[in-house]
Amino acid sequence: MGNGVKEGVVRLREDADTVLPSSVPSKSDHRQVLSSLFSGALAGALAKTAVAPLDRTKIIFQVSSKRFSAKEAFRLLYFTYLNEGFFSLWRGNSATMVRVVPYAAIQFSAHEEYKRVLGRYYGFRGEALPPWPRLLAGALAGTTAASLTYPLDLVRARMAVTPKEMYSNIFHVFIRISREEGLKTLYHGFTPTVLGVIPYAGLSFFTYETLKSLHREYSGHRQPHPFERMIFGACAGLIGQSASYPLDVVRRRMQTAGITGHPRTSIACTLSTIVREEGVVRGLYKGLSMNWLKGPIAVGISFTTFDLMQILLRRLQT
Repeated sequence: MGNGVKEGVVRLREDADTVLPSSVPSKSDHRQVLSSLFSGALAGALAKTAVAPLDRTKIIFQVSSKRFSAKEAFRLLYFTYLNEGFFSLWRGNSATMVRVVPYAAIQFSAHEEYKRVLGRYYGFRGEALPPWPRLLAGALAGTTAASLTYPLDLVRARMAVTPKEMYSNIFHVFIRISREEGLKTLYHGFTPTVLGVIPYAGLSFFTYETLKSLHREYSGHRQPHPFERMIFGACAGLIGQSASYPLDVVRRRMQTAGITGHPRTSIACTLSTIVREEGVVRGLYKGLSMNWLKGPIAVGISFTTFDLMQILLRRLQT
């Protein structure tokens, strides 16, 4: 009997999805927020660094009128390596880290908080959220993170598509943009980013949480294995990125308009220009196949790292 109680307590502590009751002391709440922030930051850093060369290649195609193909993408990677060296494949990754570490930390931490708040509101304390609140928690988390870190995303896109001579470092990008284009430019493309992050983050978190919930229900295990988490995360990334991809192309065009020759226009004008000049599929879904390669890997690593770090930190605390 005593062993059964102990095992039950350990399982509850290990469960990364448990929504804690409101009676938990505030000190424990603060510790949980810090744990989520740290786990999210590490998850984002590992995921983005792993796929940085593919991500940079995708952005270069997104902001140009050049036709995308897998052959052309790997050709670009190869010639970048030959002409600029191996580490040039990670150009802009420092800016990515400056953005993605706070972004991922805020997004995962916000998601945990929104889950708790919505769980209390809908009366699902200690249980997995039902579908709609689960979708809402992911969308709100993504919107919160994107709103707080957007200028860093724009800087990272600029660094990814320009030669080293144009921008020497992150601070140089900020200084040149503010002097030559105005501070408003740092938020150019913000609207399509938010419109895109709602379905992306909403569907990603929803899919991942749903697959874990189904796994618990049908397998009888409270926690999936790391490899299963990777698979669930890959599915989440595939669905989320496919749903929001056209808006991702639009925001990249708007972010880099000042340096690629494309005029600065509204979302509707940018969309119509892409469709008119390049077509719906070739224009709005340019580089999607590259995303199907890198997206599932990145999201799988991200979700898995976050969950495993949460479980590890909770074990260390107890």
